[in-house]
Amino acid sequence: MTELSQGLPNNQYRVHQRRSVFTRVRCVKHRMRGARISRNVIILDGVQLLRYPRQIDIGDSVVLKTGAHICPCLSDARIAIGARTTIGFYTLLYASSEIVIGADCMIAPFVHIVDSNHGTRRGIPMNQQPNVTAPIHIGSDVWIGTHAVILKGVTIGDGAVVGAGSVVKTDIPENTIVAGSPATAIGERK
Repeated sequence: MTELSQGLPNNQYRVHQRRSVFTRVRCVKHRMRGARISRNVIILDGVQLLRYPRQIDIGDSVVLKTGAHICPCLSDARIAIGARTTIGFYTLLYASSEIVIGADCMIAPFVHIVDSNHGTRRGIPMNQQPNVTAPIHIGSDVWIGTHAVILKGVTIGDGAVVGAGSVVKTDIPENTIVAGSPATAIGERK
């Protein structure tokens, strides 16, 4: 059994952050809008659960930091965030299909996770073409560095690390460390 599964804090932020009456009120407000929010979730001021909150599942003890946008863009799109995961300041999750994030993940500030692209065929204005979508699956115990971009159809394995500023457009195996644009393997967790 790991320290994380024993309920210990998974980063220094949790040691200093306590649930206030304001975070509890924000949870109640979003539950009333239909979002499924588990126990001990911390939602800081300025977090937005957009468009279809009924399609959002947030696990136990998740932290959503200021400015985060969680947006199922279509009525059948889905976003699920696993227990004890932290979503950083001004991080954007936009799903036209599905975004699933495992437990105990650290998603840094200004990360963009988007499961669709605009069509780009010639002869038709791009803003009139349908989006092309594919689900994004992020395993447990994953760390995604600041300003990273995760594109449609990507699966990131358990324990992977995505370096700051990386653009991920292909799958990442478990415990692999990637960086760059496009992201490529630069090492492995030991």
